[in-house]
Amino acid sequence: MKPSEKFRTAIEDYLKDKALKDSLFAPAFAKASKSLEQCLQYIISEVKKTGECAFDASEIFSIAEKYYTDDAISAVKEIKCQVMVNQPQEADLFSCAPPISAPAPKAQKTPAAEAPTPLQTELTLFDL
Repeated sequence: MKPSEKFRTAIEDYLKDKALKDSLFAPAFAKASKSLEQCLQYIISEVKKTGECAFDASEIFSIAEKYYTDDAISAVKEIKCQVMVNQPQEADLFSCAPPISAPAPKAQKTPAAEAPTPLQTELTLFDL
């Protein structure tokens, strides 16, 4: 697999930024036994295992972090696939939100025969 440059740079930028900000992650990111290419392969293999096709960026980034912090992860086989990176759209203050469809009304239960209320035979304090 040859990941797109967008995918590669998104992962690489995130990991570099994390290594700069997190002193505990920096040594893991600098390990000679780990590489960005293998990290990308690991991400693809973990995504394939789920069987899903869309992920939030934070899910992908956590997989990348796991690759660098887990020493049990070694070489990963190459998988033939395509990876897309979609950037979130900026909020547009002048357009309307898509309409929200109202949920279908639930079938109402028809009361079969309401039981008559029992007559009160005892007097209470309020009846005096």
